[in-house]
Amino acid sequence: MLVLLAGIFVVHIATVIMLFVSTIANVWMVGYSNLGTASSGLWLLCNKTCEQLPVNSRDEASLKAVQAFMILSIIFSVIALVMFIVQLFTLEKGKRFYITGAIMLVCWLCILIGVSIYTARFAGKVPESTSSHHGYCFILAWICFCFSFIIGILYLVLRKK
Repeated sequence: MLVLLAGIFVVHIATVIMLFVSTIANVWMVGYSNLGTASSGLWLLCNKTCEQLPVNSRDEASLKAVQAFMILSIIFSVIALVMFIVQLFTLEKGKRFYITGAIMLVCWLCILIGVSIYTARFAGKVPESTSSHHGYCFILAWICFCFSFIIGILYLVLRKK
């Protein structure tokens, strides 16, 4: 049981780190043009230098929603990690980690909403590029989506021994 809790703890920390990286770095989409390789993220468009992401007025609200949900997912993931540590030392034997699991599932929902909006509105769109593909931040966000769901369910199922 101790090994399982330690494994979940390590995967939870890895999920928090990957959420930070995927939200902060600007490689959600990578595009190629005659000027070279360009990458766009949630915040900046980078070619040789980085500048603010040019977004038209109808997509601006969608981008702000993606940014907000990804930041919320980081916050909920960190809160769930802290709650797990608190519950680990204060929870009676035989009780389940309901609060931690619920918070982690809220994190999962935030990731789902944020990445789904990005997929629907911005996938394949890198300004001034001829061809594009998803970058590592986009893939990391989907990996975090899977990990947070698995961790949330495991927290709900696990009992403290």
